[in-house]
Amino acid sequence: MKKILLCFLTALMILNISCGSHDAAAIIPDAIIDGDMINIEETEITEGKNIMEEARTEKKEIKVLQPVFNPDSEYYKYADEAQENLINNYWNERHGVFFDKFPRRTSGHNYWWMAHAVDTMVDAYLRTGDEKYKEYADKTLAATISRNNNRIINDYYDDMQWMALAVLRLYNHTPERRYLVYIEDLWSDIAKGWNDTMGGGIAWRKQQLDYKNTPSNAPAAILAARLYNLHGNEIYLDWAKKLFAFVDDNLVNKQTGQVWDGINRQGDGRIDKDWCFTYCHGVYIGGAVELYKITGEQDYFDKAMLTAEFALDRFIHRSGAFVDEGEGDGGMFKGILIRYLTELYKINPEYTKIKDIFNGNIEILRESGTSGDGRFGKSWLRAPREQDGFDLTVQLSGTMLYEMAAVIDALAE
Repeated sequence: MKKILLCFLTALMILNISCGSHDAAAIIPDAIIDGDMINIEETEITEGKNIMEEARTEKKEIKVLQPVFNPDSEYYKYADEAQENLINNYWNERHGVFFDKFPRRTSGHNYWWMAHAVDTMVDAYLRTGDEKYKEYADKTLAATISRNNNRIINDYYDDMQWMALAVLRLYNHTPERRYLVYIEDLWSDIAKGWNDTMGGGIAWRKQQLDYKNTPSNAPAAILAARLYNLHGNEIYLDWAKKLFAFVDDNLVNKQTGQVWDGINRQGDGRIDKDWCFTYCHGVYIGGAVELYKITGEQDYFDKAMLTAEFALDRFIHRSGAFVDEGEGDGGMFKGILIRYLTELYKINPEYTKIKDIFNGNIEILRESGTSGDGRFGKSWLRAPREQDGFDLTVQLSGTMLYEMAAVIDALAE
């Protein structure tokens, strides 16, 4: 009881100071505890302030497993092989960037594909420490900027979020100033995409500011949370919370955990409930995990788990393979889900369903979905024929599977 009173009196003192009083002690009377008169000593006020500070800062400690890689591990070797096949089949040495397609090699300007190519090179760099992967990432980043009129800013807000997430991972492990400049430029432009249409949210693209979707808000929540971890600035955490809340309030089935793609795409206020993609679920899970790690709030963990359960039921073929979402942009989708399921596994390794499904998909992909020259099919149940051409996105998804399986295999308790 005494400590509660001390906290109350300390709060009064702080309030009085903030309101301009020059005599804070004037508002602190003698106090009555259990019928006895006591004087408030300076040490007791300090004690009360400490109790208040502890109450504000106390939060649940979240254990996040980190990988300790073993080059002799089977999954490590699988990831090495996948990266080698990606580079051998898709790298354009002349232009320092990945081809969009194989075997009909073309190099169009697919900004967001290249963002994920950078991210995948970062995966290999963090796993192996081999500088060649950082060089591939740097070259891809430079070529993408060059093809984008020498600017890292793009017309699509989701594209910029993917790029910022990839470059931020580079910066976290190779803190070169230029990476931070890119991240700051990207975030500044991304934040401008928020507007009040449809209750808030970041628009999908600058030419359609009233269309809001999961891919333009959930990755931004992940990015803002990680920027908070980098800088410690509460503004980023506030952004992460409100971005996640927009998706959660507008684009999620709270009973099932299903994540819908977007709202108001055709200007009619309708939610695209028939657009159900793996990557929307992946980035929603990713946002929830990042906020759970920062805040310790159980609700974020529960949301991530509910959506993971939905995704691992909805997007797994009866064979055990992840679904085929085609080529083009869709070829990337399941790789993104796999990436953020891995982040969930790092905080909840008891959820072994993730590991089991990943390892099962590796078996399927190796036995049924890979050509003799190491190319992956868009369905992991069927290998591409020699004449079949598949987009870079398809190869990246398969490579992400191998890299994430290697991470899970290497997690240390």
